[in-house]
Amino acid sequence: MPEIERNEHVLIVGGSSGMGLSLAASLLAEGARVTIAGRDAARLQDARASLPEASLLNTEMADITKEDDVIRLFDRLGPVDHIVSTAASLEGVYRLLPELELPAVRRAVDSKLIGPLLLAKHGAPSLSEKGSITFTSGIAAYRPAARGSVVAAVNGALASLAYALAIELAPIRVNVVSPGWVDSPIWATVAGDQKETMLEAMAERLPVGRVGQPADIAHAIGFLMRNGFTTGSVLHVDGGHRLV
Repeated sequence: MPEIERNEHVLIVGGSSGMGLSLAASLLAEGARVTIAGRDAARLQDARASLPEASLLNTEMADITKEDDVIRLFDRLGPVDHIVSTAASLEGVYRLLPELELPAVRRAVDSKLIGPLLLAKHGAPSLSEKGSITFTSGIAAYRPAARGSVVAAVNGALASLAYALAIELAPIRVNVVSPGWVDSPIWATVAGDQKETMLEAMAERLPVGRVGQPADIAHAIGFLMRNGFTTGSVLHVDGGHRLV
């Protein structure tokens, strides 16, 4: 990961587990100031306990699907150098179309599309001209499967949102990282006790011979944050999944 700038401050929404937590750990180890924002106080407390450099770490309660929460979040934070969103609420959306229930669909859209839109709306004024915003989409938009229509739709929409915001918010840079299958806690929701079996089967299919780890995605987000010539891009970190 490229070196951080002195006193760099990074906001990670959804940073209390998985990819976001891995990114927070790597940034703190390099000396960056990190704020993790989330809705669950217990998970934020667990994240704080698991991370190094507590003096550089701040945690904030915020629900990014609620505009008032986002406004208050940035009022408390002050200037920020980079905004990263890895948040997703996908419980109940990996279903065949006849089984989908609208409340679950709305939670997914709110967490993965409306939330990032609100972060950009209210976070952009806190960013410098060298700042960046990074969203997290996923392989479902590019290799859709049965039971994945909602996730495919919101992930695809994030790419279009980033393209438009890269123009509107310029010179602030706006990008998307698109992970493939990553061994992260969200699989407990997606696959339950079939997690290991499904991940092993996918590892055999992928050209790289394994599924992703949270650190793989954290490294990619670090690139998007620090590369000043990258904006309006989708960075695919999927082990070659789009090819098989």
